[in-house]
Amino acid sequence: GPFPPPPLKKPYLLSRQHQSQGQQIAHHVEGDEEEGEFDEDEGDDHGFGEILIHQAIETIEFVLGMVSNTASYLRLWALSLAHSELATVFWEKAMLSTLNINWFAAYLGFGVFAGVTFGVLLMMDVLECFLHALRLHWVEFQNKFFYADGVRFSPYSFKQVIKDSQA
Repeated sequence: GPFPPPPLKKPYLLSRQHQSQGQQIAHHVEGDEEEGEFDEDEGDDHGFGEILIHQAIETIEFVLGMVSNTASYLRLWALSLAHSELATVFWEKAMLSTLNINWFAAYLGFGVFAGVTFGVLLMMDVLECFLHALRLHWVEFQNKFFYADGVRFSPYSFKQVIKDSQA
């Protein structure tokens, strides 16, 4: 057909743009003062093969990221399932087994049930919340916004904006 498959679409369009403009496709480094500055690949010709390799690497990283995110959510689901099963076991062993004996055994059974439920299940909930927050920060946030491309991080600063506007 006239259109290449999606993983080949970007390299195809970039190579056509390169051919039509007759220019080199260079990567602009963020934070440069002048628009004409480029990174260390400035002298290299970025042909279709190189663009295709970069697209293949990005596709592989995307698929691995999706698998990693799925596995991370599966861990949270497993913790939730373990929580549910432990609650059922604690209820059956500590409460239901003591209800038919006498009121004092039921009272002690409730104490054991409440203590174990509070201790184990609450700690599991805290662990689940901690892992979810950690996962959101390190997996999702870092995958979306962090690129290890050597550009130094500079946090947003109102003071710097005011200083730059006055200069």
